[in-house]
Amino acid sequence: MRLGLALGYWGRGPDPRHVELAVEAERLGYDSVWTAESWGSDAFTTLTWIAAHTRRVRLGTAVAQMAARAPAATAMHALTLDHLSGGRMLLGLGLSGPQVVEGWYGRPFPDSPLTATREYVEVVRQVLRRRAPVALDGRYHPLPYDGPGATGLGRSLKPITHPLRPDLPVLLGAEGPRNIAQTVRIADGWLPLYWSPLRTGLHTAALAAAPEGFMVAPLAQARLCADVAEGLRPVKAMLGFYIGGMGHATRNFHADLMARMGFAGAAERVRSLFLAGRREEAIAAVPSEFADEISLVGPRGRLAERLALWRAGPITDLLVIAGDVKTLRVLAELNA
Repeated sequence: MRLGLALGYWGRGPDPRHVELAVEAERLGYDSVWTAESWGSDAFTTLTWIAAHTRRVRLGTAVAQMAARAPAATAMHALTLDHLSGGRMLLGLGLSGPQVVEGWYGRPFPDSPLTATREYVEVVRQVLRRRAPVALDGRYHPLPYDGPGATGLGRSLKPITHPLRPDLPVLLGAEGPRNIAQTVRIADGWLPLYWSPLRTGLHTAALAAAPEGFMVAPLAQARLCADVAEGLRPVKAMLGFYIGGMGHATRNFHADLMARMGFAGAAERVRSLFLAGRREEAIAAVPSEFADEISLVGPRGRLAERLALWRAGPITDLLVIAGDVKTLRVLAELNA
């Protein structure tokens, strides 16, 4: 199991530790460094900055939001950064939810998310392979565009720049069972948001069809600390926000995922409290058991035991969310 460092997206401003952490992760033998985006900082600019300060570590987006860019534009970002980094790019994509797609990007959420995702990946693949002018008779991403308002003058084009790697890996963030199954068919890897090494049976059927080399790369908060309860506080805060705030009362993919993992009642309580403005209560309502399952928290001995559980499953890459060098170093030593 390879280790990666997941830096996420910025909060109020840029995090001055990110480059330092990325450089240290590379020195410690981490295989990859990942950035993200929500509705603030973007994933590609920060990743390019990290690329300029590193030499070996692979560079991934976990995830770049599909609604933020046309698929051809995303492919341009990927092929550009792949050239600049010497072939280190990993393109992780996510559809996000209707609250972000419609509320931030100002476009309709697709009524068939699987089709929209499949078309998006197909356009990206065509650009990167550069075998012919890019063309797709698509429902969501037709190229050339011939829908309402079209001039009829659009033409299929090949990228001017020759991609460094036609097979640049494309990974998808997927939560629903059908979405995960499609990810195994059309992508080079899967980026699970919540992963429990105690519940890997949830994904046995889907992953059984995965081709050789398919990446399974979940994200997990990690913290070396003496007090497990204290260490779980940021995990529960994150879950409270995602389960309660990153969605609508009638549609929240993160809450649905938590329910499928055996915590339906708790997910509904967290969501209800958060939407009622009782945020601290919502965070407190997150079960410690669930927070602990999807993270690595505690003293060194406990981290070793927990890491062994993660290594025993189908994971190929563990993307660690950690804000201190000591935690990164201990995990590297334990995973050696």
